[in-house]
Amino acid sequence: METNIEIRRLLDVMPASGRMMTKIVSKPEQKKVIDAAFPLPWSQDRPIYINFDLWRRLTKPQRDLLLLHQVSWLTNIKWIKPDIYQGVVLLGLLGGVIEAAQSDIVGVIIAGGLSAFAGTRIWKNNQSQIAEINADQTAIIIAKRRNYSETEAAQHLLTAIETVAKIENRGLDFNELIRCQNLKSIAGLSAVGIPQDNEIR
Repeated sequence: METNIEIRRLLDVMPASGRMMTKIVSKPEQKKVIDAAFPLPWSQDRPIYINFDLWRRLTKPQRDLLLLHQVSWLTNIKWIKPDIYQGVVLLGLLGGVIEAAQSDIVGVIIAGGLSAFAGTRIWKNNQSQIAEINADQTAIIIAKRRNYSETEAAQHLLTAIETVAKIENRGLDFNELIRCQNLKSIAGLSAVGIPQDNEIR
């Protein structure tokens, strides 16, 4: 597999929003097959790091679905949107600036604490099982536009998750087990779906 050719192919698989917001970066030294850091509010680039030596051990459909999952997860992270936690972050930052201007140390600490708490909640929400499952479902929707059926896309993503764990010499983590159960349900391989949102948070 020639890295530049594969990157160009993957860019074609991505939706337009993914091409605008993310960037594929070859990272042969990393232990993971594919990885992406949680994007900070001020970062413009959302790089997806791929170890192409490990990546080549997956089938083309598995690679497509893994990439679409990663792109979907990254593009679904929104720091600025109408939400209680984003509002608290902004109010906390604004309050901190006002209190700093008035030399009120206690006020600055309280405002900073509020912003830190709300920022942590945003980070946790985007690292949750729900965020991962939503990214899987978005990836399947995009894959359907790339000539995969819903069942095929779910099966390829399911086998990709399992194969990546084997390549990386590890077991599936809790989030991956939940995702696999959901994908089995979508693929018609299991009648058991996942619990409701409030049961798996």
